[in-house]
Amino acid sequence: TAPQDTQAPTAPGSLRSTGVTASSVSLAFNASSDNVGVTGYEIFVNGGTSAAATSTTTSATVTGLAANTSYTFTAKARDAAGNRSSASNSVAVTTGNPAPAGSKVLVGYWHNFDNGSTHIRLRDVSSKFNVIQVAFAEPVAGAPSGTMGFTPYNATVAEFKADIATLKAQGRKVLISLGGANGTIHLDDAAAKQAFVTSMQGLINTYGFDGLDLDLEGASLALNGGDTDFRNPTTPRIQNLIAGTRQLLNDNPGLLLTMAPETAYVQGGYAAYGGPWGAYLPVIHALRDRLTYLHVQHYNTGTVMALDGRAYAQGTPDFHVAMAEMLLQGFPVGGNASAVFPALRPEQVVIGLPSSPQAAGGGYTTTANVQKALDYLMKGQSFGGTYVLRQAGGYPGFKGLMTWSINWDAFTNFEFSNSHRAYLDTYR
Repeated sequence: TAPQDTQAPTAPGSLRSTGVTASSVSLAFNASSDNVGVTGYEIFVNGGTSAAATSTTTSATVTGLAANTSYTFTAKARDAAGNRSSASNSVAVTTGNPAPAGSKVLVGYWHNFDNGSTHIRLRDVSSKFNVIQVAFAEPVAGAPSGTMGFTPYNATVAEFKADIATLKAQGRKVLISLGGANGTIHLDDAAAKQAFVTSMQGLINTYGFDGLDLDLEGASLALNGGDTDFRNPTTPRIQNLIAGTRQLLNDNPGLLLTMAPETAYVQGGYAAYGGPWGAYLPVIHALRDRLTYLHVQHYNTGTVMALDGRAYAQGTPDFHVAMAEMLLQGFPVGGNASAVFPALRPEQVVIGLPSSPQAAGGGYTTTANVQKALDYLMKGQSFGGTYVLRQAGGYPGFKGLMTWSINWDAFTNFEFSNSHRAYLDTYR
């Protein structure tokens, strides 16, 4: 018979906190080693003897914690024979406060063109929207690659500047969104990156925008062959976008940064990483320290695989909950357990939705179903769907909703903004 394994793994190293909400703490640690093999890790709270969380990777999230409370965590490794390591270093973490009432945002895109929806002067955008994304700045035809331009629709520069100033005086934020479905942006070399930075700084200075939104779609972003690590991208187009955006943020410390990728470019990276699949992940990861909101477009997409291994269809509460929790929990990229995209903070995550059936080719979700999804996401109040939250109590700090678009919302008599603004304001 084989000799019995009695050797315990080494203790996990460098236990540290990677994220905090009002009811959860996310932790990471360095891997343990073992003479046969480590099979998992256990997290202990306040010196307890029962594991509060288990994991097969070098990260874990402890849920069900009380708000504004200090906890002490340790980690231990175990092997197949049941041997348990000594404890890691301890780390003390204080959970956050629940989000106060009125803290949820409603983000809307305002059309700088006429596509058959209602045209609204910028200053007249509904007061229900906290953040207005002016869509879009686009590459200038005939100019050096990377040069971005913007010309107000049905307004002079002076009138548009005055409209932005009016909204800002009301305490609202006005950002310039880059790209869109038709504005393909390629920053393939240092010259294009510098043209991008210079032209965008000019637009920010001219109009007084509060920030910029990266809404790159279609061929704007794709991973080159051999670019396999989202933490260290090698595709020049992605490297230059990160560097150019970082330069703008460094030169303008108060500048807000938002992103509006399609699901294939973010959650799609769970099942596969390459080409367009997951192509936004290196951008999000590199700029997460300055990222204000990530509002992935939950529309114009097919089914997408979630953390439970099931594929969910757009336009359903299950889809919205499952896609959001991928960002709130993190996920292995391309199925690689050693390449986990770390969770974003709940206050960085917003769901993107069409404001009306006319606004998108697919993904419109009724008001009742959107709010079912939000009740589950923010309070853990299940609607009886297929997807089960990994953090059973939900994420009170989840930030809100984005919509394409303000104009289509007006076309349907403000059904989206009126109903969802009233709903969001009920949350603490």
